[in-house]
Amino acid sequence: MDTQADTGLPDPHQDTFSKTVLGFWMYLMTDCLLFTSLFATYAVLHNSTFGGPSSRELFSLTTSFTETMILLLSSVSCGLGMLSALKNEKKKVIAWFVIAFLLGATFVAIEFHEFASLVQEGNSWRRSAFLSSFFTLVGTHGLHVSFGLLWMLVMLLQVFFLGITVTTFRRLVVFSMFWHFLDLIWIFIFTFVYLMGVI
Repeated sequence: MDTQADTGLPDPHQDTFSKTVLGFWMYLMTDCLLFTSLFATYAVLHNSTFGGPSSRELFSLTTSFTETMILLLSSVSCGLGMLSALKNEKKKVIAWFVIAFLLGATFVAIEFHEFASLVQEGNSWRRSAFLSSFFTLVGTHGLHVSFGLLWMLVMLLQVFFLGITVTTFRRLVVFSMFWHFLDLIWIFIFTFVYLMGVI
């Protein structure tokens, strides 16, 4: 039985739906270029500590690994929410996206605490080129996640009041692409900045 026909959801090959997804892929590619430039800057400057602490002295693998697991679980919850949307299960969609939201908010809270602790210890972005590049790279990702949380909240309200319509489903698909993209970027940050910086 055709699930899409039963639920009235858009066919992935439908012209309008395909154009929306393609357009958002193009946005993600530009965002990818932004993060590539930030990673390149960090690679050049990560040894420029100017007598200040190095990544090995500052970073905690326990904290960054915890952040990684939290964001991965949020991404999984988002994926399960999308599977529920395909089945037109409104309550499950809301439940999974609420879980994804709470996990994402926890991630941002931990990252904010990490930044605040570094600044309190006198290790702000002004201390060295290394710290400037670190705060810029990780902070840019954090801002993206914060924006994603606001977007997710809007989507939750739309699903709650409007249900799973063609429009809300299309928006959920675009949002899930964004959320999974941020998860992928964080895996690179964890590996390149934290893991390689400590080991």
